[in-house]
This record gives sequence, C-alpha cells and structure tokens, in this order.
Amino acid sequence: MRRELSWVFIGISLIIIIVLFFSSSQTYEQQSLVSNLDKILAGKPFEKQLSAISFYYAGSEISIAAKGYSSFVEFFIRKGAHFFSYAVLGFSLFVGLSAWLKRKWLTLALSAGIPLFYASFDEFHQMLTGGRTPLVQDVMLDFTGALVGLGIAYFIMNNIRKRDVI
Repeated sequence: MRRELSWVFIGISLIIIIVLFFSSSQTYEQQSLVSNLDKILAGKPFEKQLSAISFYYAGSEISIAAKGYSSFVEFFIRKGAHFFSYAVLGFSLFVGLSAWLKRKWLTLALSAGIPLFYASFDEFHQMLTGGRTPLVQDVMLDFTGALVGLGIAYFIMNNIRKRDVI
C-alpha cells in the first residue's frame, strides 16, 4: 500500500480515539438512549423472543425482566458500538501501519497493543467521569473487537498482496 493512502487509515484511527475520548467524558445520563428507545420502540417489537435472553455481564443480570425493555436494547446498542468502534480501530491501525513497518509481527503487535492500551485508558478515564463504571469486561469486549478488525485487515491485506494488487 502506498504511504499516502496509509495516512487515511492512521487518520481514521485518530478520529476514533478522539470520539471515544469525548464519549467517555460524558456521564451515562448524557449518553442514555432509553427515553428515545421508549418512543421509537413503543410497541416493543420482538419482546417475546428477547425475553428468552438472560445472561450476566460484569456481575449484573442482562435481561428484559431485570433491566426493562429499552435498557436491555440499549445495552446491546452500546456494547455493539464499542465492539464496532474498536474493530474499525484495529483494522485501520493494521492497514495504516503496514505501509510503514516492514516487520509483520511489529505491525500486528502495535495494531493489537494500541487498542488494548486505549481500551484500558478509556475505562480509567470513565472512572474519573461521574456516573460511569469502569469494567474489565468492557476492556475485554473492546479488545476482542480490535482483534476481529485486525484479523479482517490481515486477511484482506494478505489476499490483496497475493494477487499483486498493491
């Protein structure tokens, strides 16, 4: 990949980190989607099917019975957003760094290590923000997202190189 194009992916990584930082600076109440979900999902679609889902996350029961319909849906939206954000972070770091680093192991290590470090820092930052709870489980979820994005980038980059596209 050309180094000029790699800057686009490095830029995407920085934008994600900045957005995550500002997101962590807000209290849960400032970010809550529950009142909007109450309006949008007033008919509670798929409530019967979703009621069968129950599990524990960070020591708390996640179910409609325990959290209520909108809070239950919000849980998946919020965790999905984190997973996806970190997947894009891992992907963009790998693609961006691969143009600059010749050692594949170093590109892999940095593309995994930076999101892991940032996920840990993000939870620490949340600890300093009122109304937020830092969770090791969130670091694990974020890191898993980064590894998925990194794996996709690794697969794509290897297949592109084999075809001599780049």
